[in-house]
Amino acid sequence: MEFNADRLREARHVVVFTGAGVSAESGIPTFRDALTGLWERFDPAELATADAFRRDPALVWGWYEWRRRKALQAQPNPAHRAIAELARWVPKLTLVTQNVDDLHERAGSRDVLHLHGSLSAPRCFACARPYRQALPVPDVPEVGARIEPPRCPHCNGKIRPGVVWFGEALPEKALREAFAAARDCDLLLSVGTSGVVQPAAQIPLIAQENGATVLHINPQPVLLGGERVFGLVGKAGEILPDLLRRAFGR
Repeated sequence: MEFNADRLREARHVVVFTGAGVSAESGIPTFRDALTGLWERFDPAELATADAFRRDPALVWGWYEWRRRKALQAQPNPAHRAIAELARWVPKLTLVTQNVDDLHERAGSRDVLHLHGSLSAPRCFACARPYRQALPVPDVPEVGARIEPPRCPHCNGKIRPGVVWFGEALPEKALREAFAAARDCDLLLSVGTSGVVQPAAQIPLIAQENGATVLHINPQPVLLGGERVFGLVGKAGEILPDLLRRAFGR
């Protein structure tokens, strides 16, 4: 059964749940893609854990500065802009992302719930205080460059990336608000996410279990189950603007 754009136009509360596929359309490398994956040269345990940072903070900080450079060089794509535009046309929209870049914000979205943290929000590894000082634009030409992290002005501890590492819990407040939105919404758009990373992968299921319609938008087909679950295969930057045109004439 085909997804009817009337469901979008008539929705009371839309949750948009985005993953790496949305940022990939802006040229940001993904973790899992066999050709461009960020784990191609490094084992995750070497880079994305607290133990890795303790062992070699310069390597870990340098790798994340390379990632931040990639994010800063990227620009919001039509999917980011369509999501920001959609917020103007529905009574309520909650945007939940697994991405650690700020492309949603640069496209105009507000109050984004970042489930996996943000490259723009570093904090102290020792005392956990946010690092408020502006970071320079990274000059990291290649993966694997070692850069000493800055020091915390409060305790002189080393500053770590503001992302969720393997073995760490997701931000409690963001996860709680995301689950609450999923229970309350009547339409959830799952965009560019494989739906396998827990506990974030529960969000579409929570929405479905509470009576919402769920639409998966992904380059690869997603296994569907349930009469209110739909799938559109393709690029989010093409599908989302088309949905807005069909629903609102925009």
